[in-house]
Amino acid sequence: MTTLLVASTGGHLAELHDLAPRLGVRDDCVWVTFDSPQSRSLLDGAEVIHVPPATSRDLVGAVRDLVAARRVLRGGRFSRVVSTGASVAASFFLPAARAGLPCHYIESATRTVGPSLTGRLVARLPRTDLYTQYPGWADDRWRYGGSIFDTYTARELPTTRPVSRVVVALGTQKYGFPRLLERLVRIVPGTAEVLWQVGSTRIDRMPADARRQVPFAEMQQAMREADVVVTHAGVGSALTALRAGQRAIYVPRRRRYGEHVDDHQVEMARELDRRDLVLAREADAVTEADLTLATRWTISARTEVTPFRWTNPT
Repeated sequence: MTTLLVASTGGHLAELHDLAPRLGVRDDCVWVTFDSPQSRSLLDGAEVIHVPPATSRDLVGAVRDLVAARRVLRGGRFSRVVSTGASVAASFFLPAARAGLPCHYIESATRTVGPSLTGRLVARLPRTDLYTQYPGWADDRWRYGGSIFDTYTARELPTTRPVSRVVVALGTQKYGFPRLLERLVRIVPGTAEVLWQVGSTRIDRMPADARRQVPFAEMQQAMREADVVVTHAGVGSALTALRAGQRAIYVPRRRRYGEHVDDHQVEMARELDRRDLVLAREADAVTEADLTLATRWTISARTEVTPFRWTNPT
C-alpha cells in the first residue's frame, strides 16, 4: 500500500515530515511538494515528485497542480493520499476522490480555532477524512488526532549564556516582516555572529550578509550551534528550532501591517508559549533581555510519542 504524502513547502511540509513516523507510512510512501532548498534537504533520499509551486490563494498555481495531480495519479500506484495543505492538497484530493482513493487531510497546527480555507474546501469532497491538532474545535466531522508538538518538552537551565551566536529566520513566504528585522538590527549585539534568513523582507539598513533562503540542513546545524534563535511564528520555523533544542523567541506576523493574510500566527504563538516551547514576543517589543533569557532554556524530544489517531491506517 503506497501512500502519497502531499504538502506545500514551508511549515506544511515540515509538519507532514514530522508526522509521517507517527502515521506509520514513512517507509512505503512517495512525497509530492515544491522544489526548494528545504524540500531537497528535508526529503533527501526519499522518492519525491516536484509539482509547480502555488502560493496562498493562488488560483493559477492551484490549477497547474491539479493538472500535475491527474498525471501523478494515473496508473493506480497509490492507495491513499495524505496532506497537511495548503492549496496543493485540494489540487490532489479532487482527482483522488473522484478515483475512489481515501484522502486524509490533517489541518495545520497553525489553525488553533478552526479550519483554513483549504480545510473548508476539502471538507466538501467525498471519501475525505479530516483531522485537527486541537481538541477544542474537534467535532463529528473534524477528529482530534494529536499534535506535532506533543513530542517536545522545555527545561530551564541554571544559568544564562553570552549571546554570541544568533539565528534569525523570517521564513520564505511572499510577505515581508520589516518590523521585526528593523528591531533585531538595533538590539542584536554587534559582536554576535548572526545568520540572517530574511526571505522577501527588505529594510533600509539591511544586514550585509542577509540571505533570502538557507538550505534546511544548514539552518538546522546553525540552530544547533546558536545561543539564541529568533523566528517569525511559522510552524516550520518552530519545528526546526525545536528539533535543534532551541526555545526560540517567536514573533507573530500581524495582518494589519500587511505581514500575512490573517492573524493565525498570533494564536500559534500563544499556543506554543502556553506549552513553554517558545518565548512569544511582539515584533516591536523584543529586547536584549529577551535574547539573554532565551539562552537559559533547552528543548528535548520524548523518546515515545502516541501515534497520530487517524482512520483507516492500513
